[in-house]
Amino acid sequence: MIGVRAEKLEEYKRLHAAAWPGVLKMIYDCNLRNYSIYYKDGLLFSYYEYVGDDYAADMAKMAADEETKRWWALTDPCQCPLDTRAEGEWWAGMEEVFHCD
Repeated sequence: MIGVRAEKLEEYKRLHAAAWPGVLKMIYDCNLRNYSIYYKDGLLFSYYEYVGDDYAADMAKMAADEETKRWWALTDPCQCPLDTRAEGEWWAGMEEVFHCD
């Protein structure tokens, strides 16, 4: 979960409506599936399913990708990290309180 700057919301939506193919490929190559971002009342909520076996390595691979870095240089200024996020987090993790398969 992360905040989105009100003045940047339309830009953020526009960017994601035409997400770069290389960024989408990297998401897939890093074993993320069924990835969605939702908006409500100034907040973004991200959901994805991880199908790999080394999450830390896959996230490091994504963070090292040059095209993904250029994408984040456009999207990060639209975001406003929550004050209550854990140290080292950009998007704040959330506690799962219910799950049903």
